[in-house]
Amino acid sequence: MNAQSTRVLAPRQLLAAGKRSAGRAPQRCFSCSTRCRQGQQQTEIPRKDPRDGAGTTHFGFETVAEALKEQKVGAVFSSVASSYDTMNDLMSLGIHRLWKDHFVRNLNPGRNPLTSSSSEQKGWNILDIAGGTGDIAFRMLDHASTINNDAHTKVTVADINPDMLAEGRKRALETPYAPSPRLSFVEANAEKLDMIPDSSIDLYTVAFGIRNFTHKDVALREAYRVLKPGGVFACLEFSKVNNTLFEAVYKRWSFSAIPLIGQVVAGDRDSYQYLVESIERFPSQTGFRDMIKEAGFLVPGKGWEDLTGGIAAIHKGVKPT
Repeated sequence: MNAQSTRVLAPRQLLAAGKRSAGRAPQRCFSCSTRCRQGQQQTEIPRKDPRDGAGTTHFGFETVAEALKEQKVGAVFSSVASSYDTMNDLMSLGIHRLWKDHFVRNLNPGRNPLTSSSSEQKGWNILDIAGGTGDIAFRMLDHASTINNDAHTKVTVADINPDMLAEGRKRALETPYAPSPRLSFVEANAEKLDMIPDSSIDLYTVAFGIRNFTHKDVALREAYRVLKPGGVFACLEFSKVNNTLFEAVYKRWSFSAIPLIGQVVAGDRDSYQYLVESIERFPSQTGFRDMIKEAGFLVPGKGWEDLTGGIAAIHKGVKPT
């Protein structure tokens, strides 16, 4: 998971067959996955304490120990780090690039010096979580610089996976921001952002990452803690298609074609299988909106914007002033 229109690539991935976790079935089909899901709710499996690591959670359609999920998700993203765009192209039929552009334009990052008072802080302090490859961060900085004439907005890219961060640092060398203090990369767990002070962030973004978190509720509370009063939580994530016919076609594509393409193109069927299963297990638009509200955020309007019939959605929350 860049100014905008000039950096959008035509409609940002995957190696290492056999390096994925043991114990997963080698192949699954849509109908098999459907049977496997019967009786399951698309929410986290109940656990005693979200911080004690002693309970269980889901990894795709598997039930695993909480302590193991982080390792298994890490293995997936280490596998796909170098070809992350390709992965998202397959997951979204290439439309993810347009979604990301819209996501950033809608947030309008940066503080225009021509329209801001002299007493206001220069620039925004943005935290991009699970943004290892820099895909969203580069877009944010481009928008702030070219649209809002803001040379002070800065982005911290945080990711739990060092391979994703390495890919982001490499890509940053092709941008004007690599030698600049406006862009930094840090290895961090979204559920425990000890290095980020309370009430220090203007905008917290997470794109195509939160569905992989073990404790989404804990991550949301951390987002609330680090945001300034009036700060914005913004999430772009795969979601639930809102048309029955379109949903059937999309699920058939997701469960049948995507893992097969992953096997043929990247030699890594398991990573793609997990990713489509993780989408299916992610809460619905209303379910995730309610989680954001429970973390303390004010939710504008209905709480989300569907993209491409609900294949993805943008969720927002505002920390009360």
